[in-house]
Amino acid sequence: MATHGPSYGLSADIAKKQAAKYDHDLERQVRLWMGEILGEPFPDASFQESMKDGIMLCNLINKLEPGAVGKIKTSKVPFMQMENISQFLQAAERYGLKRSDLFQTVDLYEGKGMNAVLDCLVALASQAKTKGIVTQCNPGVKVAAKNERKFSEEVLNKSKMEISLQYGSNKGATQSGMTCPGTYRHL
Repeated sequence: MATHGPSYGLSADIAKKQAAKYDHDLERQVRLWMGEILGEPFPDASFQESMKDGIMLCNLINKLEPGAVGKIKTSKVPFMQMENISQFLQAAERYGLKRSDLFQTVDLYEGKGMNAVLDCLVALASQAKTKGIVTQCNPGVKVAAKNERKFSEEVLNKSKMEISLQYGSNKGATQSGMTCPGTYRHL
């Protein structure tokens, strides 16, 4: 990991805004949820440092969907750690997360996009809840299921004859007396 010096100007302003948006209570809920799924308490280290090598994330997705990540790399080489994170992201997309819910590998590895990481884990918790995995602490919400309705031909034909109030009414108003923009109004 490259070490970066302090930020100045616009970069510092953006970093401050991102830090202000970070939800520590949501992080606590995600830590509890992950600990419950993994069957062991979440480490006391920082959120980013605990997951930086990607091993915990790969174990998490393997608990939710066994075999989602085949070989988890335990090497301390940065490339291998980033490979673990990438494998987690691919498995999470196969699990049902939208591409827009995922984060970039460097968001977690460098710790510059922890809001995106947190949002991804909340979306993963929501997807797990939808698939029937119930836990004590669940930071996500259950995703709504598709609810198709079937109407008979008779009901569909009746609806075509009815003029709905959604079409609105002008109650007799007309445009008489209106002038075009830019023309004079004579009094």
